[in-house]
Amino acid sequence: MNPNRNLVTLDEFTIMQTRQFSQATGELSTLLRDIGLACKFINKQVNKAGLADILGAQGAVNVQGEEQMKLDVFADEVLINVLKNSSDCAGIASEENDHFVAFDDEHSKNSKYVVLFDPLDGSSNIDVNASIGTIFCIYKRVSPLGQVCTEADFLQKGRNIMAAGYVIYGSSTMLVYATRLGVNGFTLEPSIGEFCLSHKDMKCPEKGKIYSINQGNWSKYDDHIRNYLNFCMESDQETSRPYSHRYIGSMVADMHRTLIKGGIFLYPADKSNANGKLRLLYECNPMSYLIEMAGGMSTNGHDSILNLQPTELHQRVPVFIGSKQMVEQLQSMLS
Repeated sequence: MNPNRNLVTLDEFTIMQTRQFSQATGELSTLLRDIGLACKFINKQVNKAGLADILGAQGAVNVQGEEQMKLDVFADEVLINVLKNSSDCAGIASEENDHFVAFDDEHSKNSKYVVLFDPLDGSSNIDVNASIGTIFCIYKRVSPLGQVCTEADFLQKGRNIMAAGYVIYGSSTMLVYATRLGVNGFTLEPSIGEFCLSHKDMKCPEKGKIYSINQGNWSKYDDHIRNYLNFCMESDQETSRPYSHRYIGSMVADMHRTLIKGGIFLYPADKSNANGKLRLLYECNPMSYLIEMAGGMSTNGHDSILNLQPTELHQRVPVFIGSKQMVEQLQSMLS
């Protein structure tokens, strides 16, 4: 069988995009390729879960006070090692580590970019074989080239993101990333081991019929959130309600569905998490950037997530994100 030359690989696609900018150096494309490479290693271990000794708890907790799963630790180490060996990454910050990691070799100190990531989102789903994923974003550093990167390079507003995306390890493995040129999805073709363009110029529908929230926390939510949930469950033919409730418990999986089919994902503050639970730098900013580049909307209830100035590496915020009209409806009910 002849290879299908209609396939466009991730490498080929990023190179084609780079050619649109005469001043581009190709470093951003290289970083996206390296992240894709790391996620192939992670995907291989995810696919062996149950056969290899990779399931279950690691026996430690991360900086968030959450029990680390073995695959959490593996994914974190793989991403750090691949990016450290890259010549185009000055340092990383990860949800699994207390502090950022600055790479101290000469190539890294002259690199323009830093990478932030959640190495394995939804890790509580690992042992039950539900979809999990990796979330990442790339910033251009603000510290001087030639020196090691600093914390200020990571504490930037989401508006400054150069590229952001996720990899979902599901029935197929898919990498979706966004730049200011748009959002594109690549499915891993296992026979050749390459991410190939499968979803070009992705757009989030302006309206949807799905809301995604841990509704079991109803008693912990304030009246504004409860009123919105009642709105979602009410019958109204004009607005196609009631909406369907879908919640996987993995932000990557819930957001992947929201991006493709439309809908709204909610993770509000509650009585147990007064500042919200999801992390601004590793989950909310990357997903908000991607969804806004696809025509959607994100907010913490008062302002766009991308306008928030981070104050610490592991800052948590409430997040409401998805189809533009649905997020606007929610925001009108929160004010």
